[in-house]
Amino acid sequence: MKTILVIAKQSGLAAAVNAVVDPEVYRVTAHEEIFEAEALLSQSLVDACLLDAELTDIQPIRIIKQIRRLAPACPILIYTANKQWEWEEDAYLLGVNHILGKPVRARVLNALLERCQSAEPAPSPAIYAPLPQRETSKQGLPPERALEVLRDFSAILTHSLCSESLLKQILLLLREILGVNRAAIFLRQPIPASGGSFKADELLLRPACAIGIASELLDHIALSPDRGIGRHLYRSGRILKNGSDEARTDLVAQKEFAVLGAQVAIPILDRESLVGVAVFDGRLTGEFFANEELSLIFHLLEGVGLAIKNSWLHDQIASSHEMLTDVLNELESGCIVVDRQFKVIHANPAARKFFKQGVEAGAPLVFKDLPQEIISKLFECLENSQPAEPFRWTASPPEELTLLVRVRPFRTKSSPTPNAALLVVDDVTAQERVHLLEIESANLRLTQNIATHLAHEIGNSLVPVMTFQELSRSADLPAPIQESARSGLRRISRLTKQMQFLADTGLRGQRAQPIADVVSAAIHESETPAQSRIDLARCDNSAPQLVLCEFDKLKHAFAEILINALQASPPESKVHVSCDVSTSSAGEPQVCVCIKDAGRGFSSEAAEKGTQPFYSTRTVGMGLGLTVARRVIEMHGGRLDIRPSDAGSTGMVRVYLPVADRPTIA
Repeated sequence: MKTILVIAKQSGLAAAVNAVVDPEVYRVTAHEEIFEAEALLSQSLVDACLLDAELTDIQPIRIIKQIRRLAPACPILIYTANKQWEWEEDAYLLGVNHILGKPVRARVLNALLERCQSAEPAPSPAIYAPLPQRETSKQGLPPERALEVLRDFSAILTHSLCSESLLKQILLLLREILGVNRAAIFLRQPIPASGGSFKADELLLRPACAIGIASELLDHIALSPDRGIGRHLYRSGRILKNGSDEARTDLVAQKEFAVLGAQVAIPILDRESLVGVAVFDGRLTGEFFANEELSLIFHLLEGVGLAIKNSWLHDQIASSHEMLTDVLNELESGCIVVDRQFKVIHANPAARKFFKQGVEAGAPLVFKDLPQEIISKLFECLENSQPAEPFRWTASPPEELTLLVRVRPFRTKSSPTPNAALLVVDDVTAQERVHLLEIESANLRLTQNIATHLAHEIGNSLVPVMTFQELSRSADLPAPIQESARSGLRRISRLTKQMQFLADTGLRGQRAQPIADVVSAAIHESETPAQSRIDLARCDNSAPQLVLCEFDKLKHAFAEILINALQASPPESKVHVSCDVSTSSAGEPQVCVCIKDAGRGFSSEAAEKGTQPFYSTRTVGMGLGLTVARRVIEMHGGRLDIRPSDAGSTGMVRVYLPVADRPTIA
């Protein structure tokens, strides 16, 4: 009985075919998807394949390719309600026998099925006669010898991860225990891990190992699954002898036996499909093998087939592992895999860069190299089997590094607890800086808007107050009251200037000025007439240090820093100011103005937030002095440097400004 495979989404085609063919000649089996029929096609158990398809899309073409990969010689008939010549041409080029329109016509279908079956190679008279049959040994192997064979075969399986070495050892063993004269093993290509289709030449069985046969001869021989020895073993899965009826009626099989000088072909199975074919001559003594011996060889080769398949799977896994490792190594994200024993299984270069700062290149990452906060999250993930919420981890100074950390558990289907945990880290330092800059810019825009309106209103209100204060001098008011009024007016005037400079967005009328003149003017503005507490170190007048600036703005910036230093120092102490020339990190000359007070210095928080708007450690004032100073200095291309003070030291602020050219620039 012959088998007709129908592949159709609907059951109508299978029912129609079943109704018109002879049930004693044809058996109809139907499947919706091609993968459901892979076993039938790969074992050559299908005599014809009928496909229900519309040739207006690419899906049928893909199915035809899969059928051709699994069963190259199987006739294919397509039923379609809408034919287009472009797809019809592609289908015929892929080996489709006929394309028929619906509905199913009984006479046409039966005629085509008979024609497809009669197109198979007909038996032909033998041209290559089989080698003379030698006397067959009826005794077989004694029991103790069979045990030795099994022991030797077990030793051979130690080479199961290398198919080439395994096949060489099995042929040597067969020569030793059976006295094989000539032998060769042919293997098919392993199935791709991606599940892609085979090309025509990849379906051939090619020589993998041989003894007693010249390698030059083997280079030009391949067994095909659709003719000769390969076809018989693909279809039947049984041993094929040279003198059997199947071999005598197959011209190609006779030729292959004669060229190889072989008497028997044995399939190498993996209990599911054909992996390869082993061909043997008789014994060195001229005798042929007994059936018991051939049966033993068949079962031994079945074990070899399983080992070969395992070696293919091992190679595929190793290849996938190498590819995955290469992918992880190319990622900019750090990837770390930690098992339940807290051993680092894998860490890509990005992860080693994040957590192995200062360690030689290529040094392995160990679990203790991870920060304690991340270790705690990994422990919780492995214990609770739950992924951790993404969090940010910031490295301790002086490293400016912020990482986004994600922890996920790995669990196999049969394991109730995670086998490992995946740690993924991304460098978000730049993003954090941009975020902080955006916040700072938004705050600055808000401050500028407030400052613009507030400076205008305060200025308008200050005019009558100053007029009243001037008129009050002629009255006999007590000196403390007059000084209190003047102090209040100075505070209001300073606040007005702060607001004006915060609202200002540019520089106008820059000139090259000696830095000593700017600092002296700032000292005069910041000190009270009654008390001089600022000591300016003597500058080199022969080579004045010039800076390109808008004089009033830069003077006010230094005045704000000096006032902050005076407020931080005890009442009777001095504030020391010095000017010098240094070199920037880019190698350019720069002016350095150092202002040192006698106070307690800057804490870590004050050094970090001192230039932010409205930050102050005093109970009075708005906390805008250093904010204004930094903004004005940065307008001039300079830098305001505030660092935390060491224990026992006083506060110090440094201002760096680029040195101007010697000529005055308007």
